[in-house]
Amino acid sequence: MLVYHSNKRGFLDVSDNGFIEDVIASNFLAKTGRYAPESEFRSWKASLAEVAKVLRDPDIPDTLGVGIEFGIPQTSKRIDVMLSGLGDDDRSRLIIVELKQWSSSTASNKDGVLLAQRGGSGLEREGLHPSYQAWSYAELLKGFNTVAYEDGVDLSPCAYLHNHPSGLGVSDPRYGEYLERAPVFLKGVTELQRLRDFIKSHIRKGDDADLIVQIEGGKIRPSKALADAVGSMIKGHREFVLIDEQKMVYEDIRAIARMATDERKQVVIVQGGPGTGKSVLAVQLMAALTGERKLCKYVSKNAAPRAVYKARMKGTVRPSVVDNLFSGSGSFHQTPRNTFHALIVDEGHRLNAKSGLYQNLGENQIAELIRSARCTVFFVDDDQIVTLADIGHSAEIERWAVQEGAAVTRLALASQFRCNGSDGYLAWLDDTLGLRETANRGLRPQDYDFRVFDSPTELHDTIKALNATNNRSRLVAGYCWDWVSKKKEDAFDIVIAEHGFRRRWNLGSDGSLWIMAPTSVEEVGCIHTCQGLEVDTVGVIIGPDLVARDGRLITVPEGRSKQDKSIRGWKALKKAKPEETSERLDRIIRNTYRTLMTRGMKGCFVYCSDPETAAYFRAAMVTPRPAP
Repeated sequence: MLVYHSNKRGFLDVSDNGFIEDVIASNFLAKTGRYAPESEFRSWKASLAEVAKVLRDPDIPDTLGVGIEFGIPQTSKRIDVMLSGLGDDDRSRLIIVELKQWSSSTASNKDGVLLAQRGGSGLEREGLHPSYQAWSYAELLKGFNTVAYEDGVDLSPCAYLHNHPSGLGVSDPRYGEYLERAPVFLKGVTELQRLRDFIKSHIRKGDDADLIVQIEGGKIRPSKALADAVGSMIKGHREFVLIDEQKMVYEDIRAIARMATDERKQVVIVQGGPGTGKSVLAVQLMAALTGERKLCKYVSKNAAPRAVYKARMKGTVRPSVVDNLFSGSGSFHQTPRNTFHALIVDEGHRLNAKSGLYQNLGENQIAELIRSARCTVFFVDDDQIVTLADIGHSAEIERWAVQEGAAVTRLALASQFRCNGSDGYLAWLDDTLGLRETANRGLRPQDYDFRVFDSPTELHDTIKALNATNNRSRLVAGYCWDWVSKKKEDAFDIVIAEHGFRRRWNLGSDGSLWIMAPTSVEEVGCIHTCQGLEVDTVGVIIGPDLVARDGRLITVPEGRSKQDKSIRGWKALKKAKPEETSERLDRIIRNTYRTLMTRGMKGCFVYCSDPETAAYFRAAMVTPRPAP
C-alpha cells in the first residue's frame, strides 16, 4: 500500500498551499477505509513541511519521485518517505527516509535500541534507533520485493530528526554500525544542507516516481540470495536435524504445500506431545519453503520460541530479514486473503480469539491464519492449553478449516526426544497429575531422573551446579507469586521464608531469551517464558495452586497470583458457568505443571510448597497408586 506519490514539483505545490496533510489523510482513508489517528495527522503536518524545506533546492530535480507512507508487505510497518530517481550511472536509486519529531534521546546498552519521548507521553521509552529502522526497511525490500532485488535497485536509507538539536543519544558511538548504514540528519541549517547533499549524491535525475510505483506493484517473494542463505543457515545447526517420523511428516507437509492454491487451500494439523520435535520441524519447514522461494513465516503466539530460534539462526542472514521470517499470531487480522504460500504455526494450541494489546482486533486468529495463506500448518498439543484465552484445540482448528473451504490433513508425531526419550515418564506424569489414567502407576529410576527436594534452596543450588557445565539447566515455577520486582527492582518475588529462599521472576531482564542468558539461572522462569523450549534439567517449584489431599491432587485457582493473566476473570466466569469454568481451570493448572515438568531433556527436579504434595509425588514414584 502506498498512500501518496508524486514528483518533487507536485509535492511542493501541494505543500506550499498548506494542504499536504489533508491530501495524505484523504488518501489514507481511501486506501485503508479508516481515518488516520489525530496524532498521525499532526505528525504529517509537522514533518512533511520539513521534508518540503529539504527539497527546495534547485539542484534536486523537479522530477524526483516522492512517495509517502509506503506499507511494507507482510508487516504492519510503513516507510515514511521514499525518494526515487536515477544516479549518474542511470541505475535506479531509492532513498528511504525515517522521520522523527523527537527533540532529545538517550542511548541505551541494548543493540539498536534508543530511549526517546515516543507517542506524546512526555516520558522516555525504549524503541528502535531510527537508523536501524530505516536500514531494516531497506533490507526487507532487498530480501522480498522482486523489483528491488531483480532490477538491482540501489537503496539508501537515512533518518531525519528535524527537531533534535544535538547528536547526544541518537549519535552515540555505540550505534556506529547503524549510523554508517543509515546516517542521521538533525535540526539546523547545516544538517538540512547535509541531507540535501545526501539526496543529490545518490539521485541525479528524476523518474516522476516511476520506481516507487513499480515497487508498490512488485511481487513479494524471497530473493534467491535469501533463500540460499536461510537453507545453509539451518543446515549448519545439528539441533535442526530431522529423524524418523519427523522426516516423514516434513516431506508430507512439503508435498501438501506445493499443491496448495488459492482455490485448493490446505490446512495441516500436526498433533504431538512434549519433546516430539514440533518446533524443530516447524523451523525446518519454514527454511525449506523459503528455500523454494515460497513466501512463508514461522508463527507463534508465545514470543520465547521465536526469540530463541531467531537468536540461534542469526549470523548468516541479516537480522532484519531473519526477524521478518518470524511473526506473532496477532498480526494477520488485516492480511489480504492468500498473501502467503504457507504459514507454519508453532504452539498452535496457544492461539487466541482476538488480537491486539486489548484483545479487541480481528475476528479469530485461527480463521485469520487460514485465510492469509494457501497452506497453513498448525503444530498443536491439546494438553498444553494453559490459559483461559487459549482456543487452539485441534478440533477447533479443523472446524475453522472446513468453514474456510480448506482440505484438512491430520498428522501425528509420537516419538519422544525429550525427557530422556522416556514415554514411561510422560505416561506416569499424566497419571500422577490426574490428566488421564495410564498403566504407568510407578516410575522406574531408569525411565527418567525425577527427584523431589525438601528445600527450594537445595533445588536451586543443584540446578545451578548442573548449569555450570553447559548453561542448559533452569529453575521454573507455577505463577503463584506476584511480580513485585517489576516496579521495585531490589525486591524479591518468590519468597519462601522458612527456607531462606528469595528469588526474582525472570519476566523482564532477559525477555524471551531467558533460557539462553547465563545469569538467568539465578532467577525463576514461568509458563509464559518457557513453553515451547527445553533444557537439560528443569527444576520446578510447585506452588499452592496444585496440592494433594487424601491421596489425590486437587487444583486451587486461588493459589495463583492475581497478576497471572492466564486465568484472569475466572471468578466472573465461574459465576456465569460454574461447572464448565471449574473444569477448564482444573485442566489449565494441571496442563501448566505438565508443561513445566516436561521441559527437561535429562531430568526434572521438584520442590512442593505444600508438604503433603511432596509426599504425594514421592509415593507415586516408588509405590504404584491404587486404581480409582
